[in-house]
Amino acid sequence: MRIHLVGAPLDLGQERRGVDMGPSAIRAARLERALEALGHEVEDEGNIHAPEMETKRVKDEKLRFLDEIVRACETLANRVEKCCKEGAFPLVLGGDHSIAMGTMAGLVRARGRHGIIWFDAHGDFNTYETTPSGNIHGMPLSACCGLGHPKLVNIGGIAPKAAPENVALVGVRNLDPGERKLLQDAGVHVYTMRELDERGIRSVVKDAIKVTTAGTQGVHLSFDTDVLDPAIAPGTGTPWPGGLTYREAHLAMEMLGDAEIVTSAEIVEVNPLLDTRNKTAELSVDLLSSLFGKRIL
Repeated sequence: MRIHLVGAPLDLGQERRGVDMGPSAIRAARLERALEALGHEVEDEGNIHAPEMETKRVKDEKLRFLDEIVRACETLANRVEKCCKEGAFPLVLGGDHSIAMGTMAGLVRARGRHGIIWFDAHGDFNTYETTPSGNIHGMPLSACCGLGHPKLVNIGGIAPKAAPENVALVGVRNLDPGERKLLQDAGVHVYTMRELDERGIRSVVKDAIKVTTAGTQGVHLSFDTDVLDPAIAPGTGTPWPGGLTYREAHLAMEMLGDAEIVTSAEIVEVNPLLDTRNKTAELSVDLLSSLFGKRIL
């Protein structure tokens, strides 16, 4: 497989500094070497430009850094579209989760309708009407499904970027009241940690594959490291206890790799300032290796 790495060091979607260094931390954990060892051809395209928080001013507390995030996502959409048209697998390194709007825009422009498997402790389904914080990293999934502020919904000229019935949200354990109702009304397939506990990760991932491949051209994997339990992934800005274990996460990635349905991916919210000896970035590389074919035997 030809894999193109694209760094998206955007940190304007949230308020804890350091996630802009996520792409560097993941690269330092030897991602390129790990993928090449599995037989893949890897090209690192470097980072898109993302403005520094200190140089910008918040204009709307309900949509913090809206215009800057939209511009960065438009740039990312162009880069992802280019990767797709060159026949490569775009692997985006975040940055906060707001970058997903750009990744999806480029993917859909190049390859048509896609499902999304979204691993996250949170729903990321707020809008400017429901958000308690104004942080846009809590809004990208709703925007991809066509809900929210028009500037976010229409990033890349594609709206909606995914049909809610083709979206699987996995590992959720912390929802705001407003986004809980939006998720229910939209018809997104939500697999909370209770469901994972009761059914097991294997059953949930099988369901996620089924709903995201129904009538789509492929599946985008959007992996927020806060879906993992903070005990194994401390380097993220919005940790929440009771997340995926090491083996649950690896089994999920192995199953997705075996299914050969994932056509693009991003890993986000790695914050080395909050990490311990780059532990979260190294785990991210291990999980991506499982997605791209690494097996125990």
